Amino acid sequence: MASDSGLISVLVLLDLSAAFDTVDHNILLERLEHAVGITGTVLQWFVSYLSNRLQFVHVNGESSSHTKVYYGVPQGSVLGPILFTLYMLPLGSIIRRHSINFHCYADDTQLYLSMKPGNTHQLVKLQECLKDIKTWMAANFLLLNSDKTEVIVLGPENLRNMVSKQILTLDGITLASSNAVRNLGVIFDQYMSFNAHIKQICKTAFFHLRNISKIRNILSQSDAEKLVHAFITSRLDYCNSLLSGCPKNSLKSLQLIQNAAARVLTGTRKREHISPVLASLHWLPVKSRIEFKILLLTYKVLNNQAPSYLNDLVVPYHPIRALRSRSARLLVVPRVFKSRMGGRAFSFQAPLLWNQLPVWIRETDTISTFKIRLKTFLFAKAYS
Repeated sequence: MASDSGLISVLVLLDLSAAFDTVDHNILLERLEHAVGITGTVLQWFVSYLSNRLQFVHVNGESSSHTKVYYGVPQGSVLGPILFTLYMLPLGSIIRRHSINFHCYADDTQLYLSMKPGNTHQLVKLQECLKDIKTWMAANFLLLNSDKTEVIVLGPENLRNMVSKQILTLDGITLASSNAVRNLGVIFDQYMSFNAHIKQICKTAFFHLRNISKIRNILSQSDAEKLVHAFITSRLDYCNSLLSGCPKNSLKSLQLIQNAAARVLTGTRKREHISPVLASLHWLPVKSRIEFKILLLTYKVLNNQAPSYLNDLVVPYHPIRALRSRSARLLVVPRVFKSRMGGRAFSFQAPLLWNQLPVWIRETDTISTFKIRLKTFLFAKAYS
C-alpha cells in the first residue's frame, strides 16, 4: 500500500549470533520479577528451572565431564522461546523511542519505515535506532551479527535506486541493499512478487516428493499421506496468505506440486485428469488454500483473536441506513491500483474475499465451526 502511494519502504532484518545461548540468568530473573511482575513461589520455580543445569557430551558410550551452565535457555524446550521473548522486552521501548516500526518473533527482529523519496533524512532515525540496539544488546550479552543483518528497499524501481545508495552503512553495519532477503523462511524480493520464494518451494518440495516416490510401494496409504503432508503440504501452506492476489502463472507452479503429490499418493497416471483425484483426497487446490488462510485470519481479526497490527487493516462496513448488510458483517474494500502491490495487500484481499462469503459463514459463532463451513464452501466452489 505504501508503494502504491509513492512511498519508499526500508526493511532491516536483524540477525543475532547464538541468541538463545547467551541469555544471562540473573538478568532474565530480574526481568521476570520487575518487568513482568512474577514474584514469590512462581519466581522460585524459574530460579529452580534455570539453576544447577549441567551439560556434557556422550559419544560411543563415553561421556565427557559435566559442565555447569550459567547462560542460555534450553533450546527445544517449551519455555525456551517464551523466556527469550521476555528477555527481549526492553528492546521494544528502545525501538519505539525512535518512531521505527518493528516486529519481533523470538530472536528474529525486523525494523521498517516508509518515507517519501525526498525525506531520506529519516534514515538517520534508523541509524540512531541501530546504534542504541547494539548498545543495549552488548549490555545484555547479545551479539548483533553484522554480516547476516540484511536490508531491502521496497517501492517503485526508479525511487528504490535513490535510497539504496544512501544505506550502504548504518552505524558501521554494512547493509548493501539486497534484491531478495529471507524473512522467517519467506523470500521477499523488491517487487514483492514472491517468485523467488515460490521457486524455492518448488525446488524443495519436488526433491522430497522424488524421495517419497522411490519408497511409495512399501508404504501404506496412511503413512504415505503423512509423509506428503509433512514434506509437501506443509511447505505449500506455510505463510501462504502472502501469496493472495498473486498472478495465476505464479500459483500454477505450486498447483503442479500438489498435483504431483496426489499422483504419487494414489498412483494416478500423468494423462489422467487430476481434479477428481484431489477431490477424492479432500484436498483444497492451492488457490483455495490461500483463500482459506486469508479468510481464517479475517475471522480471527473480527473476533479479537489476531494481533493488533492486523486489526488495524480491516474496517467494518457501517451503512448510513439500517440495512440487512449491517448484520451481515461486511467489510470496507479500499480502493487500490490492482496492477500494483496494493492489490495483493491483506487490507484489500481480506475484505474482498470476506464479502464474497455467504452470510451463514460470516456470522459463524465459533472458529471450529467456521473452519468446517469455510472448507465446505471452498471445496464446493473449487470442484463444482
